[in-house]
Amino acid sequence: MNALILAGSTGDEKLPEKALIKIKDRYMISYVIDALRDSGKIDKIAVVGDKEKLQCIDGIDILIDQGNSIIENVVKGIEPFKNDRRVLILTCDIPMLTKEAVIDFVEQSEALNADLCYPIVKREDNERKFPDAKRTYAKIKEGTFTGGNIFYINPQIVDACIEAAKQFIAFRKKPWKLGQLLGLKILILFAFGRVTISQLERKVSELFNINAKAVISKYPEIGNDVDKDEDVEMANKYIA
Repeated sequence: MNALILAGSTGDEKLPEKALIKIKDRYMISYVIDALRDSGKIDKIAVVGDKEKLQCIDGIDILIDQGNSIIENVVKGIEPFKNDRRVLILTCDIPMLTKEAVIDFVEQSEALNADLCYPIVKREDNERKFPDAKRTYAKIKEGTFTGGNIFYINPQIVDACIEAAKQFIAFRKKPWKLGQLLGLKILILFAFGRVTISQLERKVSELFNINAKAVISKYPEIGNDVDKDEDVEMANKYIA
């Protein structure tokens, strides 16, 4: 299968041009590329971002100039792989990603035969491996989880999901609006930590008109992204 790395920058981030941040004297995106290559699961790697600035990065097969938003970058980046059965989409800011994490996520996703797979990591697994990591967690019936920064996706669903995805992104910091999308029942169950993974899968599948599945990953490297200066410090600490 092929992979798309999102390395675009709007300039509004706390750490702009994250792909080119140096960690242990290497560009952050290079660690992500290496994990994909070393997994043996990936054929071609496309990167969407600032073409001029990313010319210096080794290991990129297709370099695509960025658009003005995450959604636009996904649409532009997925174009070379539009006829693929499935594509891996991930962000450039998970430098602690390992080949083992990629292999595990891809193999679990392949077994599910879903349109979209998204990794979730148990809090205890994340805190055991990265005790000083600051992550956002959600409590559900099966435990307390944080999300990952990688997607296993059927390229054929992208165009049909654009509008719903725009709503999710627009409402991500407006809980009352997001609640309207998810529905009262899900919100109540969520509030009491009683919502199940299968209920969330069904709701997302319904909203996007796809078959969506969550994948429990035992590799917290898949979700520890670098968003702040202290995250850069943590990556320098844990990367060998």
